[in-house]
Amino acid sequence: MLRRKFLKVVPVAGVSGYLVPFSAVARNTTDKKSATRQYWLSVLVKIAYPVLVNLSLGKLKSSMPAQGKTKSRIPVSYLEAFGRLLAGISPWLELGADNTTEGRLREKYIKLTQTAIKAAVDPSSPDYMIFGKAGGAQPLVDAAFMAHGLIRGYHQLWEPLEATVKTNVLSALKLSREIKPSNNNWVLFSAMIEVFILKEENNCNLEVIKYAFDKMEEWYAGDGVYKDGPAFHFDYYNSYVIHPMLLDIAKVMLDKNKLPPEYYTKLLTRAKRFAEIQERMISPEGTFPVIGRSLAYRFGAFQLLSQISLMRQLPGTILPAQVRGALSAIISRMVDAPGTFDDKGWLQIGFAGHQPGIAEEYISAGSVYLCTTGLLSLGLPADDPFWVDAPVDWSSKKAWAGADLPNDHAITD
Repeated sequence: MLRRKFLKVVPVAGVSGYLVPFSAVARNTTDKKSATRQYWLSVLVKIAYPVLVNLSLGKLKSSMPAQGKTKSRIPVSYLEAFGRLLAGISPWLELGADNTTEGRLREKYIKLTQTAIKAAVDPSSPDYMIFGKAGGAQPLVDAAFMAHGLIRGYHQLWEPLEATVKTNVLSALKLSREIKPSNNNWVLFSAMIEVFILKEENNCNLEVIKYAFDKMEEWYAGDGVYKDGPAFHFDYYNSYVIHPMLLDIAKVMLDKNKLPPEYYTKLLTRAKRFAEIQERMISPEGTFPVIGRSLAYRFGAFQLLSQISLMRQLPGTILPAQVRGALSAIISRMVDAPGTFDDKGWLQIGFAGHQPGIAEEYISAGSVYLCTTGLLSLGLPADDPFWVDAPVDWSSKKAWAGADLPNDHAITD
């Protein structure tokens, strides 16, 4: 059951106008479907607010708390927070401004995010971020998430930027070329950066992208599941990184006539199958197995299911309202857990609350903002069936209640 708790955002001194202005209305509304979207939005704004506002003011490095097991991660954690947040918030911003309450809020966040982008890539800014090998290998990862966010928010975030800011962004992203990716999902990070450069400059290192496609084909295990490199890992990286980046890299390549349509169709078929598996993994209570690496990314584990919903490509066995209900249950359980945020509104490391022990050595204060990718469906308009259709139980909720439902089968290709 989704708890109708609308989150209070802790304001930053001297900044106003970026809070969710309709929470009191939503709390009292009789339109439960509208309240669900507004709850999701309140979650997104709660998470995004301290990162975007402080970065826009040049205060992110001086304000974001240090978390994690390795002090060497602190210098790169700012790009982690911003790049991952950008990947999650961009589809909502891509809806653009309008005269609704939400549309006016969105307009403010578009401008706020553009200001944050400018600060992140301006060498004279106190919040200028590390994109090259001076930060070790990690900047490659989060430069890629930033590029992913700019592709997802291309019309509202990228196109209106001043020419000097665009130049700085491209220069920053190209610094990541100094970093050689590991022989695993990291090949997609290099490919994502190159495909963004291709989208903007119509020229890039196509061999990097081809290499990523070839390796992922080599690592495809079947039934919509990829290995993360030569070895299989039972975790959520098929959703954290692999399917979402493969799909969006391939879509740009398709649009540039550099990829056969049938190859994109194959990737989409696999992604739809994995999204179907993800929907069936969500328990009737809104939980999912606590398995594998990077559990501190919370509901970012369901980025792919949210993305396939955003693309309106759900398999025929799944209705949009099923996904809305299932993801809402997960999001509510995780966000409402005590300790998820500190007293200043920053996300803390954990899975369901503050659980620093669950973090690997590479998890930092910035890493956890990947959770926002679980909210990609906010990029669907408020009148989309995902938001307005009558509630429908998700698969496991139906099954454990004794309701009939379709059987489940693997795919082959």
